[in-house]
Amino acid sequence: MKNLLVAQSGGPTAAINATLVGVLQGVRANGKVDQVYGAKNGIEGVMKDQLIDLNSILQDTKAMDTLTYTPSSALGTCRYKMKDWQVDEEPYKRIIETFRKYDIKYFIYIGGNDSMDTVDKLSNYCKSENYDFIIMGAPKTIDNDLNSTDHSPGFGSAAKYIATTVSELSCDIGAYDIPAVTIVEIMGRNAGWLTAAAALSRANGHPGADLIYLCEKPFDTTGFIQDVKEKLAQKAGILIAVSEGIRDSNGTYISEHTSSNAVDNFGHKYIAGAARALEQLIRSEIGCKVRSIELNLMQRSAAHITSETDIIESLMLGQKALSCALDQETGRMASIRRISDVPYRVEFISVPVSEVANHEKLVPLDWITPDGHDITEEFIAYLKPLIQGETNIKYNNGIPVHMKLY
Repeated sequence: MKNLLVAQSGGPTAAINATLVGVLQGVRANGKVDQVYGAKNGIEGVMKDQLIDLNSILQDTKAMDTLTYTPSSALGTCRYKMKDWQVDEEPYKRIIETFRKYDIKYFIYIGGNDSMDTVDKLSNYCKSENYDFIIMGAPKTIDNDLNSTDHSPGFGSAAKYIATTVSELSCDIGAYDIPAVTIVEIMGRNAGWLTAAAALSRANGHPGADLIYLCEKPFDTTGFIQDVKEKLAQKAGILIAVSEGIRDSNGTYISEHTSSNAVDNFGHKYIAGAARALEQLIRSEIGCKVRSIELNLMQRSAAHITSETDIIESLMLGQKALSCALDQETGRMASIRRISDVPYRVEFISVPVSEVANHEKLVPLDWITPDGHDITEEFIAYLKPLIQGETNIKYNNGIPVHMKLY
């Protein structure tokens, strides 16, 4: 038998550890893998030979359960962009050295778009050098922008948190009888999937979000002010949900009016601040009471309100990734294919990772209402199954119990 290495990368989610547990459950069930290792901080840990032994928790059901509901990346994460091996082969050589040192046959990388780029490049390198290592991807991202999968693990739980939070906020602002605007900024650089989840806040008859602006359509500040005025004429307090990545017709982020031009390791601009910019705009143009709220990291770390559907599917995708690897599939990603909305049914498949890496799945424009500030019933039908079910979180001393792997 050969050994398995698993790692996590990119922005953490409330469900990424469930995918890790799914891999471990698959190992325990099939008995075809000897040793299981985890890499600290993603592919960087592989290059630096920073592995930990995961065999000790394989037989500990309680530990596995706790890990399933632990938010963030228990193995640690990174944002490392690998260059093509023909440009810089040294990182690939270090990875292969680690594989050989620990007798690794199978490598499963749990992550988003940039992580799938790593899977694609590493699998291609192994093929070009005639190495028989199996490189498999397992998806995650709250942004839900991964191509070739109906939705991504972590998205359903983040959407459930957003829908719940916006519903609770609507109760709060509805208690006052004075003109007031509350703007909630929701993650989403180029894809507005998460912001659309704010519409689910109306599910139980709550007013929820009054206006919803996704980043797929150009944002017009003049039209926005008119929308706000019309809503304020109808009710005292209004609640607005906006994607952090909303841009004007010239492609300039609205947040750039209040933020710096700093960029991350991948050259992406830091774009938080759209709500603050709109707060200033409303204060200037309308003059009513206004405040902005940035949900920020809570969207991806609120494990106390995870979707049961999301957790179950995350576990299944971990198991699917392992199954594919043991079947000698390489350069592929475990994926979800939706069969129907009602009843909600999916199947777990694998797709070429080249179809995922460096692609971005945006919200279809026909799922956004013609006025540009809400979403359609078709979109609601897509979203609703993903937030269903409540998980059995274990508490101690009044707070949830979490697990550390090292």
